[in-house]
Amino acid sequence: MVTEVFTRKYCDPHAVRDEKVEATEVVQFAWEGTVREVDACAECKKEYETRFEPLVDYSRPVKKRRASKPKAEESAAKAQDAENESANA
Repeated sequence: MVTEVFTRKYCDPHAVRDEKVEATEVVQFAWEGTVREVDACAECKKEYETRFEPLVDYSRPVKKRRASKPKAEESAAKAQDAENESANA
């Protein structure tokens, strides 16, 4: 004989108020330097997301911008100025 066991997860914020609402989502939060999860219903998840920023980091590292090469005229003028200053010193 085979017996199936169904385990239901209940929304933790509602469980505090002694209400049994089935959890369909997971809420992540930081607690004492670690990421923790609680089971939540869709309503509580939406409320949490409007109140706090999600912990998932969607940003990407900033790429270094290439320095534009100075024009030949500008570099020649700077080199000539440097030579004049060293000759005058």
